[in-house]
Amino acid sequence: MSPSKPASELREAVTALRPWFVRAAWFSLFSSLLVLAPAGYMLEIYDRVVNSRSHMTLAMLTFIVLAAFVLMEVLEWARGEIMHEASLALEKRLGARVFEAVFRAHLRHLPGGSAQPMNDLRTVREFLYSPALLALMELPVALICLVLLFAISPVLGGSAVVGALAQAGIGWLNERGTGRPLMAANRTAIAAQQYADASLRNAQVIEAMGMLRDIHARWMKRQREFLGLQTLASHRAGVYQSISRLLQIVMGSLLLGLGAWLILHGQFHGGSAMMVVGSILGGRMLAPLVLVVAQWRSVVGLRAAWERLDALLASVPPAPEAMPLPPPRGALRVEHLTASAPGSQAAILKGIAFALQPGEILVVVGPSAAGKTTLARLLVGLWPAAAGKVRLDGADVHTWDKAELGPHLGYLPQGVELIDGTLAENIARFGAIDIAKVEAAAKAVGLHEYILGLPQGYDSPVGREGAILSGGQRQRVALARALYGHPVFVVLDEPNSSLDEAGDAALAAALKALKARGTTSVVMTHRTAVLAVADKLLVLRDGTAQAFGPPDEVLATLKKNREQARAQPLQVPLRIGHPGRAAPAA
Repeated sequence: MSPSKPASELREAVTALRPWFVRAAWFSLFSSLLVLAPAGYMLEIYDRVVNSRSHMTLAMLTFIVLAAFVLMEVLEWARGEIMHEASLALEKRLGARVFEAVFRAHLRHLPGGSAQPMNDLRTVREFLYSPALLALMELPVALICLVLLFAISPVLGGSAVVGALAQAGIGWLNERGTGRPLMAANRTAIAAQQYADASLRNAQVIEAMGMLRDIHARWMKRQREFLGLQTLASHRAGVYQSISRLLQIVMGSLLLGLGAWLILHGQFHGGSAMMVVGSILGGRMLAPLVLVVAQWRSVVGLRAAWERLDALLASVPPAPEAMPLPPPRGALRVEHLTASAPGSQAAILKGIAFALQPGEILVVVGPSAAGKTTLARLLVGLWPAAAGKVRLDGADVHTWDKAELGPHLGYLPQGVELIDGTLAENIARFGAIDIAKVEAAAKAVGLHEYILGLPQGYDSPVGREGAILSGGQRQRVALARALYGHPVFVVLDEPNSSLDEAGDAALAAALKALKARGTTSVVMTHRTAVLAVADKLLVLRDGTAQAFGPPDEVLATLKKNREQARAQPLQVPLRIGHPGRAAPAA
């Protein structure tokens, strides 16, 4: 016998809300029973008031039924508040987890690495207090109404069962007719939104090269597909909802007429009052099913959101709790590193190995696509290695808790991105701002005087993605962020790609200052300005290490190899022709 499959993380989180569900179910039971108050009021009017003609009895019965209505509404409100608290509990349990999963999925280029899972969590959370779920909680009361109908008359009870089965059949047809179009519409809407977001990120290129018309046409194609699917689903859902409401209305009248028929044939006990009560009970029994059919779109939306969210949490499990490690000193060792991009089998790095002592500066050079950016990502633990390890003070960088390692590490990616906030917040990594450290980092990259000249100084907003800054200024702010807090290990990927001569000089001075503090630095670059401060040089080509060592030795070796290659005579292959004929020209 195979072991049972463990519950998913999302299912466990919802199951943990059981106390809220139980309380809400009790409130639903009592509030739904109070819905029968008008029927009881009517019976008492016929039995007591009409016969006794007592004004006091009428007044008391009216007061009681009005109090029942007030209590019913209070219970309905309390039930909604309970389920809203349940939704907040779900957000508290899964909010940070989903955010982290989205973040890690984006880093690994996995499905779900966008804002959509956050919307999916909101869909699941909001469903907890939606009319559809609250209607499902009233199903026990529908069973009570059915039992009462059988108690009044087995014929009425059997007819109500037939009506309930018909209502369930309408729900099934609604699912068959609208489920697939709605889910396809959701997928198309997500694709259209993602395409629009990607277009906005490239707005400058689109505008400059006149691509807007074609981009808009491609977006409109997705949008028309979404609208077509949504319209189809809406039309079908409208038809089934109308049929469902019609059945509920007809069922109440049919039960009333059936009760009258039974009275005429002497097969019904209780008189005309119980006949009316039976009609009310029949309509009340079908009410939850009618509401579920009417809210079916939210059910389909929940199912799609659940599947996407469940798949994301399964593909990005929570990081295991790591044992706290002492602060690193900066001793770096790369052990036979082989790596590829996440989701790809093609190796980008092949057997890279080197070591650095605390305070050493390594410059990594090589042509485009040599693997420099991939190496930078592995050095800071962003990507996993297919083989080998990157160790900082003997500990695996990839598995090191980033919240613990981050303050001791500085990273400047090749594609500089700033986060909407102030200059001080960006430099301080959006943590507690130590203005002395912020100014020290800005001075290290030659940015302090420029910031002081701004109207708001370090409180100046950078705008969305640093839009108010030039390319060189964004790179210097990102470099200051990498140097903030005196990290012991710094990785800079093309730090001078947008810098001028003054920026190059500031970068060289910053690297010298890092070396003086004992910070280990790795710099990926195409430019040779930083070679003057390098202790080691690594030459990459096609993902392999061509040379590693002190810059003078590596450059001398490369120069010698080039001279030998030039001095090597051209080898002309000997071709043998047919006897008696001249050999063909080489």
